Formats: sequence, C-alpha cells, structure tokens
Amino acid sequence: MTTKKVAPKQTPTKKKAPVKRTVRKVTPVTPTPTFVNSAKTPVSMVDKAIDLIKWVDTPFKLFEVILLASLFFFGYFAWDSRVVILEAITHSNKVTNLKETNLLVPVAISLQKDLDAVTVVVHKASLVVNSRTTLLALGSKGTRDNTLDGLNSSLFNKDPIRNAAIIAMLNGEVYCDKLENTGKSSEWEIKQGATFICRGGVPPEIGDFDGYISVGFKTEPNDLPSVKTRINLASSEMSR
Repeated sequence: MTTKKVAPKQTPTKKKAPVKRTVRKVTPVTPTPTFVNSAKTPVSMVDKAIDLIKWVDTPFKLFEVILLASLFFFGYFAWDSRVVILEAITHSNKVTNLKETNLLVPVAISLQKDLDAVTVVVHKASLVVNSRTTLLALGSKGTRDNTLDGLNSSLFNKDPIRNAAIIAMLNGEVYCDKLENTGKSSEWEIKQGATFICRGGVPPEIGDFDGYISVGFKTEPNDLPSVKTRINLASSEMSR
C-alpha cells in the first residue's frame, strides 16, 4: 500500500504596508531688503549738488551759500584748535606788546638785508576780536611803502594756509609756505616779486601773540632753519 506524501501548505507572504514618509514643508525665506543710505552715495551727492546749483539763481543766494560755507569752515577750524587759541587769548593780557612803529622800521630793514628778502610786513594782531592791522611794509627796493599802513582784516578767515600759519605761530613756530593771493597784503607782496613767505609771531614765545612778521622771498631759501632763527631774533627785538 503506497502512502501519498502530502506537500506542506505554503503560508502566503504578507505584503508590507508602504512606509509613509513625512515630508517637512519648507517655507521659502524672503530675503531681507538691504537699505542703502542714499545720503552717502556718490549719485545722491551729485544730485544734491545739482539741486544746489539750480537753487542759486540770484546773486543774493550765491552770497548766502558762500557766507554759510565760510562760517562752517571757520567754526570747525576754531573748535579743532580751541585749546591753543584760548591759551593765547589768556596770555594776551600780559604787558608784552609790539614796540612803536618807528622802532620797528630799523629792525625790519636789518632783517630784510640779512635774509635778502623782497618784502617785510609787520602786522599787529588781536585774538580777542580776531583782527589784524598792518603797521609797516618794506618793498623790494628796501624802502617803506605806506599804502598798506593801517590796513585792517580778519586774523582767522577761510584761507586754510593763513589759519595754519597763525596756529603754528601760537605754538612758537615760524611757518613757511608758498605765497598765495588771499588779500590786499599778499597781493602787494606778489607784486613786489615774492613767491615764498615765512611768518613768525611777535614775540616768538609760545602762547604770547601780539602780531607777526611776514617775510617774502623770490624763491624758497636753501637754509630755512637759519631763516627761521633770524626771524625769531627780529621778533624778539620788536617786542618790549
């Protein structure tokens, strides 16, 4: 009797359920706008300059712009050098003063000959009222020219070269630089043939300032230290 083998039943394979993937929603980031200060961009500065030019359509407006610019410059300069200026004003109450004009003339003539200068001009100064008065002027021929006597002008003004020279003299220095036409005094010096100028305070000590000497040359001297020493010597002779 033959026994039939019964094949084992196959258990059906269960299908795995699909895995649900969680997808995170990404919110798009809006870039933060960068604000540019238009006041500092070159284009806006040019636009403002053009607008200013368009606004200045009368001589009165032009004068107003020039006046405001001058006041702003002088105010900034005065604030930047306030310590030196205030110290000099404090010392201005001392007895140290310029000698009489007739006593200044021989000192100026000797200075002009020793330095072979074309001009020598002596100014009296007042820091309290910001004024400068011309006392005497020697021309290229070594003779006194009275056309500048008594000429009044401001000590500090919009000219940066003169302002720098005043501050240097308040610090006891002799300031030398190319001569620029900034007024009647410098215009006269240029006509006399001066192209280079050295200025020294009277007296030469730091903080004392009653005026200054302006010495004009045809060209820049080769030995500036010797020139400055000679100017300081004349400055001492001109003060009481």
